[in-house]
Amino acid sequence: MSHRTTTLRHARKAAAVAVVAVAAFGLTACQDNADASGSSSSSAASDSSDSGSSGSSGSGSSGSGSSDGGSSGSAGGDQGNGGAGGGGGAGAGACKTSQLGFRSSHGMGEGTLIVDLKNNGSAPCTLQGFPGVDLKSKNGSLSAERSDLAAPKTKVKPGEETRFTLYYPPNNSGGSGETFTTLVVTPPNETHSHSLPVSINVPVTDGSASAIKVDPVGTGK
Repeated sequence: MSHRTTTLRHARKAAAVAVVAVAAFGLTACQDNADASGSSSSSAASDSSDSGSSGSSGSGSSGSGSSDGGSSGSAGGDQGNGGAGGGGGAGAGACKTSQLGFRSSHGMGEGTLIVDLKNNGSAPCTLQGFPGVDLKSKNGSLSAERSDLAAPKTKVKPGEETRFTLYYPPNNSGGSGETFTTLVVTPPNETHSHSLPVSINVPVTDGSASAIKVDPVGTGK
C-alpha cells in the first residue's frame, strides 16, 4: 500500500506540473491582427459533425472522424473575392470549413508540423490570413501565436491543396514532457473548426521556452 500511495502522489504531482506548462505556453487565444487574417478558434467550443471535411489521403494524420467546432472561431479580415496575390481571381469566394479536407504531417525540420488544406468543393475558393490553431492534451489546451509573416491571398482550385506550418519547441529535455493529441484548426475568416489527431511533445518548462507559433495559410511551400 505504501508503494501504491507514493506512486499516486508522483502521478498527481506530474499532472500539476504539466498544467503549469500548458499555462506557460500561452493558454489564451491568438489576438486579432489588423491585416486580413482569421483569429484562433476556441478549444471550448461545442463540436458538431463536419460533413465536408474528410481528410485527403496520404502520409500524416487524417482528418476523418474530426469535428466541426460550431461557433468557435475567427473574426474575418478583408478577404474579399479574388484579387492579387496567390492567384486570387474574380468569383472565388472564401473557402468554407465544410468544403475543405485537412491533413497533417511532420515537417523536415524538428519541431514543425505541416497542415494541408484541400479544396473538396466544385468551385475555386480563396484563403487569406492566419488559421486559428488550438492544441489539446489530457491536461488542457493552448492556442498557437501568430508569426510575423504577411498573409498572402491564395486561390485554391477544386482538388488542389495549400498549407500552413506550425512551429513548436521539441522535447529534448529527457523528461516525458507534455503531449498534445488533438489539433483544432479554424480556417481564416471562418467560425467552424476541424479537429485532427496529432502527436506533439513539448518540454515542461517554467515558461522560458519559445511560444508555439503558426504561419499564415499559403506560406512555407
